[in-house]
Amino acid sequence: MPATRPGYRITWRPKARDDLLAIVRYIGRDNPARAQSFGQELREKTKRLALYPELGRSGRPGLPRQVRELVAHGNYIVFCRVLARVRTIEILRIKHAAQKFP
Repeated sequence: MPATRPGYRITWRPKARDDLLAIVRYIGRDNPARAQSFGQELREKTKRLALYPELGRSGRPGLPRQVRELVAHGNYIVFCRVLARVRTIEILRIKHAAQKFP
């Protein structure tokens, strides 16, 4: 029987961690309990990328070709890069859809 390949490792770039913290703080102004659970929901959504690295889509104008995006929750978009050679997904940023990017 062939060996199964392990999933990808997820790493968070500093700006992505800062984005997540800013989102949690913003929500926490009105609802501290929900802020923590929402932050955890966003993190959980990114964990799916470890098994399915091609989730989401690529090709947004203005972004490098290798950057993918995944709608993680409502209007929040996770930008990531698949590093297939080292079996790693880099979480680059998390943005609200109303925010200007890249």
